[in-house]
Amino acid sequence: MLQPVLHYGIHLLLPLLVALIFFKPKWKYAYFIMILMMLIDLDHLLATPIFDVNRCSINFHPLHSYIAIAIYLLLIIPKKTRLLGLGLIIHILSDTFDCLFM
Repeated sequence: MLQPVLHYGIHLLLPLLVALIFFKPKWKYAYFIMILMMLIDLDHLLATPIFDVNRCSINFHPLHSYIAIAIYLLLIIPKKTRLLGLGLIIHILSDTFDCLFM
């Protein structure tokens, strides 16, 4: 019961909190960009089955691999890609909690 609440709370509320605290003048834009980064879940379409409740996404799907995560961390450094990196890392954080609850 707690797992879906935590998962979707991190997916939706943590980007909002980050946008409101760190990007206050442009919080709507920042929130939109970070939420848009949830599109990395499209790599689930490459898996069979597409969804498996007992599968950890981290290092299974290509856009959830350790190499991809390292790139997402690097995206936080330049100001121009910071929102992209934050959105991707927040997504990975949410999926990591799923793996911990398995």
